[in-house]
Amino acid sequence: MKSSAKKVELASVDDLFTTEESRADAGREKVVEISLSELHPFKGHPFKVKDDDAMMETADSIRQYGVLVPAIARPDPSGGYELVAGHRRHRASELAEKETMPVIVRDLDDDAATIIMVDSNLQRESLLPSERAFAYKMKLEAMKRQAGRPSKENCSQVGNDFGKKSSEVLAEQVGQSKNQIFRYIRLTELIPELLNMVDEKKIALNPAYELSFLKKEEQTQLLDAMDSEQATPSLSQAQRLKKFSQEGRLSIDVMRAIMGEEKKSDLDKVTFTSDTLRKYFPKSYTPARMQETIIKLLEQWQKKRQRDQER
Repeated sequence: MKSSAKKVELASVDDLFTTEESRADAGREKVVEISLSELHPFKGHPFKVKDDDAMMETADSIRQYGVLVPAIARPDPSGGYELVAGHRRHRASELAEKETMPVIVRDLDDDAATIIMVDSNLQRESLLPSERAFAYKMKLEAMKRQAGRPSKENCSQVGNDFGKKSSEVLAEQVGQSKNQIFRYIRLTELIPELLNMVDEKKIALNPAYELSFLKKEEQTQLLDAMDSEQATPSLSQAQRLKKFSQEGRLSIDVMRAIMGEEKKSDLDKVTFTSDTLRKYFPKSYTPARMQETIIKLLEQWQKKRQRDQER
């Protein structure tokens, strides 16, 4: 005869001697102090950590008050932890001669970690074009993978009821148009030397976008042409360089010819040296006073010309 008694599961000793509150607490995220040497940079981190004035101010604050906002890291399979958010705080802690910093450790997959890493840095007031370009690229690719679609397939649909594309969601999140996001991402095709010139505002964004369509070897040759002609490309020049490249007719000679052209802004500019003007003014006149006097004379001449035309 079979027993009708049900199988009884006995609680473990740990369960018997722990409260419900302590078991719930064990599941919560905790802030732990981790040695700075155990925290490694995020792979492919696109944001630059510079020892500038802002960094020194952060280091002074940490030296006095400590790190007020914990970093976020995930376990690194090769040992230690990979920083997801808090690279600047980590560097500032080093400068402040701290040995540890507060960190929240999370188990994150690559895509979730990438999105958190990008989002935590996009909030900064000033971002370099190169930082924004690589950040948008990394986050968009992670969003596409999370959506479960091939990265090259129709920009990927996000898994929601609205059927929005990943690029559309990203555009809403960062407050940029979808086209502008793709224009920034296109900058990642520039060789480092040209991209640095964009960051340094030696090349504007619109010409840089056009130059990104040049082959890598053509971009390297362009650096030589720019150096020999001591000029950077305007938008129209960059567009012609791109057109010649697409037609297979872009050579170093063509680049030098284009870069050697006088720009419209140069043609519209009239420049006088102080030596040229000095003979028309007393020796006591400063350059600023000479300029002021010339402007007044030109205004008087313009008024006289208008009166003559009205007669």
